[in-house]
Amino acid sequence: MSQPWNPPPPPSGALPNNNLVIAIIATVVSVLFCCIPHGVVSLIFALQVNKKAAAGDMPGAMNAAKQAKIWGFVSIAVAVVGLVVAFLFGVLNAVLSSV
Repeated sequence: MSQPWNPPPPPSGALPNNNLVIAIIATVVSVLFCCIPHGVVSLIFALQVNKKAAAGDMPGAMNAAKQAKIWGFVSIAVAVVGLVVAFLFGVLNAVLSSV
């Protein structure tokens, strides 16, 4: 006979920060300014943090939180660089078309 399944105990330590706010901001900024939705990767990792912590996988939750933070900042940085490059090309186009 098989033994009954018992759910894992709740995590004893503090839950890691899921960085959901950074992920949402990164997703919105990357879609608005860069048209590359790589902020969604950050959002997916941020949504995994609480699920993994509830399942008792604290190392997985910590890793997902770290990945969410990294991808969030990378997404914001790429979007800002894309916005600056687009602005510079716009200014260059205006200067060259007026000559």
